[in-house]
Amino acid sequence: MPGGPLLETPRLILRPPQAEDFEGFCALAADPEAARFIGGVQPPETVWRALCTIAGAWTISGCSMFSVIEKETGQWIGRLGPWHPHGWPGTEVGWGLLKSAWGRGYASEGASAAMDYAVDILGWQEIIHCIEAENVPSIRVAQRLGSRKLRAVPAPAPFKDIVWDIYGQSADDWRARRRG
Repeated sequence: MPGGPLLETPRLILRPPQAEDFEGFCALAADPEAARFIGGVQPPETVWRALCTIAGAWTISGCSMFSVIEKETGQWIGRLGPWHPHGWPGTEVGWGLLKSAWGRGYASEGASAAMDYAVDILGWQEIIHCIEAENVPSIRVAQRLGSRKLRAVPAPAPFKDIVWDIYGQSADDWRARRRG
């Protein structure tokens, strides 16, 4: 697939973002609750730049967030995947889904596939998740994935005055969990 791989899970298709995903990205960024821990509410002009950044990271660094497509409906429901921009506190698999997709296990399902990709294809030795302490649903997802709190770090620019709890695990721990 141009720009990156296509991954499938039982219920999801994960693919690099495309221009047609812009409306979904805008819906995610317009919802105060869904956008709270992923940069906050943003106007379409800012969302366009973020979409282009995510899509361009596939070319520049060989990894980035996937668009998450629900197989049953063909609808864009969020973005998740391997993320490691310059200055980031580690090799992250992160997620952000529309509220309509919450509580259905999609974040865990998609993140599991992205973590397989990060370990097996990208060769990452550690996977982290940058989560604010108040983001209890994401902490639960991280824990379902077998990650544990490793440390707290100040978020890099432009995320002023935010401290992230870093959840994560080694590639060996992830492989052992997958086998088990």
